[in-house]
Amino acid sequence: AMMNATELTARRTACTSALAASYLCREDAENLLIVGGGKVAQHLVQAHLAVRDFKKVSVWMRNPAKMEEFVASLKDQGISAECVTNLEESARQADLIACATLSKTAIIKGEWIKPGTHLDMIGSHKPTSRETDDDAIRRSSIFVDSRAGALHETGELALPIADGIITEEDVKADIVELIKGIHPGRTSSKEITLFKSAG
Repeated sequence: AMMNATELTARRTACTSALAASYLCREDAENLLIVGGGKVAQHLVQAHLAVRDFKKVSVWMRNPAKMEEFVASLKDQGISAECVTNLEESARQADLIACATLSKTAIIKGEWIKPGTHLDMIGSHKPTSRETDDDAIRRSSIFVDSRAGALHETGELALPIADGIITEEDVKADIVELIKGIHPGRTSSKEITLFKSAG
């Protein structure tokens, strides 16, 4: 069999994020912010719209031309989306922030995150890179796709663990435990939840 592994990985990753969000994102969430515009991000909007009825979809990218092209492609699919240039302002308004970037340093700050937000962290897949800062990690109830991957292979969690900000025991559950009902997922409308996908 010959398969397009890149495409399969991108779709699987986006769908896993949406599956986690079905347990972790508030049911009344209205504002979705997509940060990044790579292969995985191209599927994130559709995946998250499958589990929540977002009224507003915003996209932020470093490259303005690519961002406009990305948003135009979403509009061609019948999805009402907008480009945003002020990441902080958009993050402060978002109910779900989905990050799929290659950033090596935190671009989402904990001080921006309002109570009840769900953080979907996908991009940092190396032990030395991350998309959120220590404050965001400290304030969040943390969930992962797999403890074996997320705790050691991603800087999102490996760096705060090494610095003593959190411990491995601070991870509430993995995706299997959410699906099986071993952990209920979100427990209040004010809780900040974070799902770390390691792939």
